[in-house]
Amino acid sequence: MPGAVHCQSTGVRNTTIRGVLVALLGVLALAGPAPNVAHAAGYAGLLDITPANAAAESIGGLDPRLPTDSAALGAALAAARSDGIAPRRYSALLQQYWLARGSEASGIDLAGWDPNAGLIANAAVVDRVYENYGRYQLQRAELYWSGMAGLAGGSFAAGFWDLDLGRTVLGVDAVHALGNAVASTIRGLSGEAMTLLPPDPRTLAAVGPAMTAGDLDWYQKRLLMMQKHIYFDMVPMHEAYLNDCRGAVEEMAAAGLLDENAEIAWDGIFSGTPAGYADALFRMASREQNQIIADQWDVTAAARDGVGRALTYATTVAAQPSVPGARAPGQVTPMSITGDVAGADYRLRTPLPGFNWADRAPRWEYIVSDIASSYQRLAEGRPGELRALLAIPFRDFVEGQRVLRRMPDLARDMSTGWELSPANP
Repeated sequence: MPGAVHCQSTGVRNTTIRGVLVALLGVLALAGPAPNVAHAAGYAGLLDITPANAAAESIGGLDPRLPTDSAALGAALAAARSDGIAPRRYSALLQQYWLARGSEASGIDLAGWDPNAGLIANAAVVDRVYENYGRYQLQRAELYWSGMAGLAGGSFAAGFWDLDLGRTVLGVDAVHALGNAVASTIRGLSGEAMTLLPPDPRTLAAVGPAMTAGDLDWYQKRLLMMQKHIYFDMVPMHEAYLNDCRGAVEEMAAAGLLDENAEIAWDGIFSGTPAGYADALFRMASREQNQIIADQWDVTAAARDGVGRALTYATTVAAQPSVPGARAPGQVTPMSITGDVAGADYRLRTPLPGFNWADRAPRWEYIVSDIASSYQRLAEGRPGELRALLAIPFRDFVEGQRVLRRMPDLARDMSTGWELSPANP
């Protein structure tokens, strides 16, 4: 790809060196020299940690036992390496080190980062998270996933935050308007159409008009947790690659921080080929959505007696991806249902999206078919445009994605375009 900066010669896939490195680390672990006492003090208590905050739902880094300062973490890590400690024993220390490095580079206070503090307290952090993803893509053009995350973050942030004023964008009134628009249309449907209508629009119509500020505050905190969880997983490996190239990523693999899918993704990046970069894009997107935050989406959608389901569907309805070329969910998969009504086949067409973003399979299908595919075309075919977009100050970029500006038209659109007709006229 033009403009890419590689850590090794383009097109070289040095699996031999990788195998030797991993084997050597294993031999050192088996040899097991007794840790030097002077060195041991640097990492005492920092080995064999199973992170208590691995899902990023609490304040601070991966675990309260780990420092959040990269200098202290780096010194402990260097000592552990010097003493031949097995990488799997210092895996949490290694992940926290690169997490701290990335956070310091992007201006995020890792120790004070608390998704439970709510929207206003985290507005600047949201900004910096996505700017940091864009930084990786700008410095290493082969890092497609991070660039997609930086651009997609514009629509995500615009949907829930006004970064200029620090106020809620997707306000209670907006959710009420959307719920009322759908409810009004549903009340006007014939009995035949009502029998075909799926649960999600029914839930939005029933719960949306009664939504409270507390409901939105809870939902935004859930999104903040998921955003932080993705950052915890993706930033360490990207920051490691940015600074120390392939060897740093392979140390993470030796420490057990990368599964087979992630290792294959990085091998694609190491290949120095557009095909490898594209494969890594989809594999990393799958890791993000199908491994890292999949359970958190499930919990969110099932919570609060319909509120979670209504809000996840409302935000699917309102979504407009900020990746150029990507389409809204309702355009990609409009809700069209065919079923038996009183012995005859009918089709109900609606302007609503035919899936809920919180549901794993359709979410992934939408990302693959539209968002990630659009980003791949942008990165490969229009790299200059991509760089220009990523160079826009994030808050300026978000301002152009604001949901609030579209809400009156969106509510109107949701009440038109409904049609019930025989399936086989």
